[in-house]
Amino acid sequence: MSSIASSTPVRRDRVTVVWAVLVAVTTVSWVLGTGPVSGTAASVVVLVLALFKVRLVGLYFMELRDAPVVLRLLFEGYCVAACTVLAGIVALS
Repeated sequence: MSSIASSTPVRRDRVTVVWAVLVAVTTVSWVLGTGPVSGTAASVVVLVLALFKVRLVGLYFMELRDAPVVLRLLFEGYCVAACTVLAGIVALS
């Protein structure tokens, strides 16, 4: 039981850091989306940031970081495939 109690503050600190990164990335996305810079490049950057956030949520809040290798690889593959396909659609339109 002492190992659980001793690891809890570290886990909370990690989750707090990930949460802060998510807030920062959301702020950057908002600035890019509403700022004077617009166009395909800004759209692709916002899309990549959104899928980076999806990855962080999956790994740290859905605990896929500790999931079996096959499940984690499926999730990572989904993130890469979705980002690639959506960025391609945005770039071509």
